[in-house]
Amino acid sequence: MSLIKSSISLNKFRQISHDLAISTHHAEQALAKDAKHTFIDLFAGIGGVRIAFEREGANCVFSSEYDIHAQLTYYKNHGVVPFGDITKISESYIPDHNILCAGFPCQPFSHIGRREGFKHPTQGTMFHEIIRVIEYKKPTAIFLENVVGIVNHDGGKTLKVILKSLEGLGYNSNYTILNSADFGVPQNRKRFYLVAFREPIDFKFPTPPMLGADVGDIIESNVSGYTISKHLQKTYLFKEEDGRPELIDQNTQGPVKTLVSSYHKIQRLTGTFVKGGKTGVRLLTVNECKGLMGFPEEFVFPVSRTQMYRQMGNSVAIPVVQSIAKEIIKSLKGIAEPRNKNTLEEESHQLEMNL
Repeated sequence: MSLIKSSISLNKFRQISHDLAISTHHAEQALAKDAKHTFIDLFAGIGGVRIAFEREGANCVFSSEYDIHAQLTYYKNHGVVPFGDITKISESYIPDHNILCAGFPCQPFSHIGRREGFKHPTQGTMFHEIIRVIEYKKPTAIFLENVVGIVNHDGGKTLKVILKSLEGLGYNSNYTILNSADFGVPQNRKRFYLVAFREPIDFKFPTPPMLGADVGDIIESNVSGYTISKHLQKTYLFKEEDGRPELIDQNTQGPVKTLVSSYHKIQRLTGTFVKGGKTGVRLLTVNECKGLMGFPEEFVFPVSRTQMYRQMGNSVAIPVVQSIAKEIIKSLKGIAEPRNKNTLEEESHQLEMNL
């Protein structure tokens, strides 16, 4: 992970982000020209998937993320600025890659296609953006991540469309649901994972190692700030009896509830808070959030606390994704397609000329 030491304001970053995306991608693709396994990072967020696949030896050659705050965090930690709105990026500008990685918003496509008269039932959804890249670039492997609700979303039609769309492009799909708490992360975070291959390949999802972890081990001492006011505790947090928030400390064993992107709103029914601080109850710190998600200690957030919570809640539990990435790389051994060493340089130049 490459940390960008210099500080940059959000407004300045917004002005130069597109130029930085071009220049940083050009450098990244040059470094990856001889890589055996390359991947692209779509709907990249802050790069949790990227960290996982890089740890298993793969090289990222392209990333896309719509949110400017997440782009800044991505740049600060990975040294690359993701391109923005994927709907405005031509698939022809994306470099060749072995593995396509993406998380994406869960939408009901099956009825959208019928209502709007689209030729393809995913048209008008973010998943369609993934499909058009797959159809054009034909990566060997695909890794997708989403919330568990996608299995039954829209009466099961959403998952059915996803599987049929991939099958129509010649991919064999495998999917499962894994809980981060079974991979040594002190958080119950169940997520849907799908892996697909363009060739018949022997692939199995990792067997959860059932590595338990106590959330108390990541709780910090003598924390300043992050407090929840006495007034808010009295008038809201502990006012009702229908669902007390989860309170933890350094002695708390086992995992906690799922960290969500709206954590900053202090949910009375589902939130997890720490006993301590000036008012007796506080929010999780940035380091504690990183511990819940399996992020490295050196990962930094050049954004507001609210944005940090949003970004962590929208990210992935790195140990789980890394375990899956390891199995994908293992399955790809011996079948990596030969790569033209000039391809990435030529595509990078085309990207710079056209974007």
